[in-house]
Amino acid sequence: MSRDLPIGVFDSGVGGLSILTDLRRAMPHEAFVYLADTAHVPYGARSDAEIRDLTDRAVTALHGMGVKAVVNACNTSSAFSLSHLRARFNIPIIGLVPAVKPAVQATRTGVVGVLATPGTMRGTLLNDVIREFADPAGVQVLKAVSPELVPLVEAGKADGPEARAVLREVLTPLREAGADQLVLGCTHYPFLKGSIEAEFGGAFGLVDSGAAVARHTRNVLGGGELLTSGTEPGEVRYFVTGEVERYVGVMASLLGEKVQNEAHLTAAHRAPLRIEHIDT
Repeated sequence: MSRDLPIGVFDSGVGGLSILTDLRRAMPHEAFVYLADTAHVPYGARSDAEIRDLTDRAVTALHGMGVKAVVNACNTSSAFSLSHLRARFNIPIIGLVPAVKPAVQATRTGVVGVLATPGTMRGTLLNDVIREFADPAGVQVLKAVSPELVPLVEAGKADGPEARAVLREVLTPLREAGADQLVLGCTHYPFLKGSIEAEFGGAFGLVDSGAAVARHTRNVLGGGELLTSGTEPGEVRYFVTGEVERYVGVMASLLGEKVQNEAHLTAAHRAPLRIEHIDT
């Protein structure tokens, strides 16, 4: 496998752009292909089988584009699909783990909050990391869930009054219970940091897994001698499975850079997805 192939990054929607930003910061010379399954977002309320099937289809599409590794930048998808993906594909598959460990290490009150999607809450991965890191430390973990936040981020309303109202409703009980650290258990949620801080000031330390995932990805590729030999800034290509026009502005705003609609292609793989191509 060529070390100069791109890295695939997958999410159910635009939330994985937060992970992509950390990946690009950690590995500025790598090329990336970002695939957002915007035709089926959000994944949180879907069945376990649906989540696994949609993830399989998306990673199959990335594999067909010739990526050297895939970062599954979706907490819900990671909670249900990692073992299946690693058995199916012969390239490194890096998933997300909710950032409970650093939150436990940082808490002074002994109470940590986790904000996640219904799907992530339903999966076993979150409970596994709570048992591994929080329980032995005697740290209480409080969970908050909302099906409304991901659609608001997808609609470009992360900083709007609707998002702040939802956050106020779901996070106030955690604050009142003494939580001083908040794990952002969905890649969409780092884009809500401004709204959380506007509502709660410095009540919470906000913890996400982006930087840790980027470091782990770099280590995995380095260990497999798959880091690029290039010295120029890496190219990034963006694909969505839904309507391009709906997402160009949202993605440009979240990325802080220009995104242009260039062309589209249809992937020829099992249960084909319609994949639209957006280039910066």
